[in-house]
Amino acid sequence: MGDLHSFVDLPPPESSDSKFIETFHEDEKGPISPLNSADLHTNDFLDWKTFEPSKEETIVEPEPTVEPEPTLNEMPPNHFSELPPSDSSDLPPSDSPNLKLVQPTEEEWIAQSTSNSASWRGALSVEAYLRREAVLAKTPFTEDGGMTIWALVDKEDAGRQVLAGCETTKKKAIISRNGRIEDVLCHGIGSVWCPPEKRKRGYAGRMMKELGVALGKWQGEEKEVPFTVLFSDIGKDFYARHGWEPFNSSHISVPASSELVEGPIDLNRLPHTTPILASDLADLCATDEDLIRKSMTSAGSQSKTLVAIVPTAEQIHWHHAREDFVANELYGKTPEIKGAVVGTEKGKRVWCYWTRMFYNEDPTQSKGNTLHILRLVVEQKEMFRGEKAGAAQEGVEFVPAIAALFIAAREQAREWHMEEVEAWNPSTATIRAAQLVWPQAKVVHRDKESVTSLKWHGEPLPGMQEGQKVGEFVDWIANEKYGWC
Repeated sequence: MGDLHSFVDLPPPESSDSKFIETFHEDEKGPISPLNSADLHTNDFLDWKTFEPSKEETIVEPEPTVEPEPTLNEMPPNHFSELPPSDSSDLPPSDSPNLKLVQPTEEEWIAQSTSNSASWRGALSVEAYLRREAVLAKTPFTEDGGMTIWALVDKEDAGRQVLAGCETTKKKAIISRNGRIEDVLCHGIGSVWCPPEKRKRGYAGRMMKELGVALGKWQGEEKEVPFTVLFSDIGKDFYARHGWEPFNSSHISVPASSELVEGPIDLNRLPHTTPILASDLADLCATDEDLIRKSMTSAGSQSKTLVAIVPTAEQIHWHHAREDFVANELYGKTPEIKGAVVGTEKGKRVWCYWTRMFYNEDPTQSKGNTLHILRLVVEQKEMFRGEKAGAAQEGVEFVPAIAALFIAAREQAREWHMEEVEAWNPSTATIRAAQLVWPQAKVVHRDKESVTSLKWHGEPLPGMQEGQKVGEFVDWIANEKYGWC
């Protein structure tokens, strides 16, 4: 799947479509010290007033400005996103009734992947990128119908040109209405793509329109698929016009470089962490699913419908297969450590698992590389509640444990040439923990890149009127990086 770059399909002036893209980015054993109240007291070495989250500590990315299109001579080399439309006169209009979604042939998929590799290969060569995509298509998460490749074609075209394409992955999900849990599936959309010579004709918008209809039943075994998600790298507007509304898309990060750690922190007084290995993840994912179910059930009667993507072991394995492939290409080895845990007693542990995303083609450099915390779990407290911001003192007792996890992640980030450690949609406790490790850490609200977006396909939401936003009636639980695809 694609990385952090843009492909553009700007329509003719009469159309409302605009720029678009999906991002598809791109881990010493020892005894675990028991997690107890003695480990977690913080007031004797840190004044929390110093780190109280405030509006001044929040960065909001400015809305994108409309820039004039560059001339051909002003375009950067190999930057397909700014290519002018082709002069081909045999291409159908984007509103043609003959356009339809199909599954491409293997040859068409290879051609598509080869074309988009210029922007999505990251640190890999084109040849390695194609091998990675083939490997990721055969993981437990994607094989046997787990991933579907889509292509928009003209059904009357004997040559069958691919006008636009994308991928979707099937995800296990849960919805809750008034405390009643229902197991469902949803789909994640990624690698939205248009051939360079066919851009600026509205094909992306047409494909998203067709996809919005098709996914409502796709692989649902005659049942509705209640929602689908995507992660936009071109802001909020394009996908919102096609029904995928933006949800909370914030993160906090700490740099990996050790010299930037300053402030009132005593590393020796933080809880001990133990590495999480790949063999540990299946049990942790099962525990996490149980906690999410209990949290959604205990929410009881409320006006909002709760939704969650289940963090299955298969989905996490996909993230790590991606990480392992790139690491092996760059360094001839794969990361053993996939996360860290504080505590040993089930029900009282604090843990996270992560993935490393490599974008810098120089394996000795870290700029652009990020270690993403895929999921952070506090087993003892239901403190991560969807879109709602926590109370000022929520989870304060767990801040030292979360800070210890950040430090463990930073050590791995430095070892693997990562520039920073990043956690999505942080709770109050996570913000404070990050600021304990690096006092300058600030919350960033993403308006342009990796904007988490959701489209509701299910039965009408109770009380929702025409013109109202889905986010007013749906709360996305555990909206963290693990759900990205």
